[in-house]
Amino acid sequence: MSNRKAIITAVTVQRLSQGQAARQFGVSKSWVSKVMARYRAQGEQAFEAASRRPHRSPTALPEQVVQAIVAERDRLTAAGLDAGAETISWHLRARGITVARTSIHRTLVRSSKVIADPRKRPRSSYTRFEADLPNECWQSDFTHYPLSTGTDSQIITWLDDHSRMALHISAHTRVTGTTVLTTFRTTIAEHGCPASTLTDNGMVYTVRYASRKVRGGRNAFEHELATLGITQKNGRGNHPKPKARSSASSKHSRNGSKLNRTNQPRSPTSTPS
Repeated sequence: MSNRKAIITAVTVQRLSQGQAARQFGVSKSWVSKVMARYRAQGEQAFEAASRRPHRSPTALPEQVVQAIVAERDRLTAAGLDAGAETISWHLRARGITVARTSIHRTLVRSSKVIADPRKRPRSSYTRFEADLPNECWQSDFTHYPLSTGTDSQIITWLDDHSRMALHISAHTRVTGTTVLTTFRTTIAEHGCPASTLTDNGMVYTVRYASRKVRGGRNAFEHELATLGITQKNGRGNHPKPKARSSASSKHSRNGSKLNRTNQPRSPTSTPS
């Protein structure tokens, strides 16, 4: 039973006053008054929260434009022609109606004119990206791994984007900005400097996105990259693809796989100019 329904029942069936119901359910008396007023006006609809959707939207497409979009879709589909948003937009412009392609697509979705196909993959997902040369780009990421003692550990990885070689893997109690800088310097001492790095936008790697109002700050890792003339690249928020390889490498290390570096090609100490 929803909280609103319980309050309405307490007032109408148990004959509690609105003040008593408010104290019993730990809400304000004014809110109980609003719930009861809505119950008297709308009946059982008051059992659920009212929709906060605005009654009208000034930026919404006029109804005649929506009908024109749907009619054009039906006409093109019946003729066996392409009926996508771009094509509909072109035909509407010929009639003096200018509508954005995205607005047309949203209108078609709301009108159930587009059949969702979750199996379809965007063309960009088929594009494979990798560095052309060793030490052209290093990727880094870290992952959590619980120990048998119940404590948590974090595994950081530095990966060469060309050879897929795990240049560095180490476990720490907690990965901090100092950890990133120290492991980066250790990896450079063994494999030379990369031309660029690719990481997510976590604050151990960059503080550029730490605040929308403050820009231009750098952490120790960013200062190191600037000093060495190394290009820093960061993935977008909620966009895990750039760090997928380094995460996969960390997964192998968690599963106990050992790197046999004697069978792996050693990266050159610097990127050829």
